[in-house]
Amino acid sequence: MTRVQRDELVAALRVALPEASVDVEVPLARFTTMRVGGPADVLVSVSTAADVVAAAAIARRHGAPLTVLGGGSNVLAADRGARGLVLRVHGGEVGAEDDHSVRADAGVTINGLVRWLVGRGLAGLEAWAGTPGTVGGAICGNAHFQGRLISEHVREVRLLQPSGTVVDVPATDMAFGYDRSRLQHSGEIALSVVFDVVPGGAPDHLRRVARDSLAFRKRTQPLHQASAGCIFQNPAPDAPVPDGVPRSAGALIDRAGLKGAQAGGAQVSPLHANFIVATPGATADDIRGLVDRCRAAVEAGTGVRLEEEIVYLGEWVDTSERHR
Repeated sequence: MTRVQRDELVAALRVALPEASVDVEVPLARFTTMRVGGPADVLVSVSTAADVVAAAAIARRHGAPLTVLGGGSNVLAADRGARGLVLRVHGGEVGAEDDHSVRADAGVTINGLVRWLVGRGLAGLEAWAGTPGTVGGAICGNAHFQGRLISEHVREVRLLQPSGTVVDVPATDMAFGYDRSRLQHSGEIALSVVFDVVPGGAPDHLRRVARDSLAFRKRTQPLHQASAGCIFQNPAPDAPVPDGVPRSAGALIDRAGLKGAQAGGAQVSPLHANFIVATPGATADDIRGLVDRCRAAVEAGTGVRLEEEIVYLGEWVDTSERHR
């Protein structure tokens, strides 16, 4: 993107979205939980579906590449940053659809949604307390926790299609699977999600469940350090794993002897080997190099090839250049 193209894009965004924050050359490290990542050519932060639709239309008219970012978890942004427009969808509202469902905007955090539901005695999602990121991000990657998928609670998703059309899609048509949804390949953007809930819950009980869930995460995950969450998917049910080793990416990395391993400012967490944490001075290339090292070591030792759960954003060099 040339400077002229960038300036034209910025001008159009500021006219169409006067209340939105529109910035240039913004380090993505400020907006990701891993705290690494180079500059976005242009970054606009919005919270409403209408503003998402407007910003995407402007990017389309200007021929600008579009990258969507939610809460910044489960992603690794490149040191070179991202070209075109980064659309950060953060904030929004939750409201009742009927007695058994609520609609949450895509930019609402999962924790914010849980608090809203618990305070109104609506059960179903209280165990998801502590889940990082936003509703839109959780739907895109079909977030999982203790063997459950968030799609199990979804009734419908409102999507912005690449053409600019807005459609409501039932959960059965979202191609949900483990760490998977159609959003990963369709070019669509989640605008809001309808969740099924159960009325009549006792808020005090729901709060206890939420607190227990959060306490479990704090005991087992390095929440006090910069990370993107789990790096790899757990092996598929039909994938062979060594006897005595849980069907767990973290357990396989631990068995490969890499728990606590470091590369530059990146470290495999000593608490949970499926987390890579960033120490001060870490780069995205440090982290991705350690991801590659973990995958290679597990495959060499067990024959299991781990697949990433995290999403790579921005402008990356190819693998061969990374390892020179």
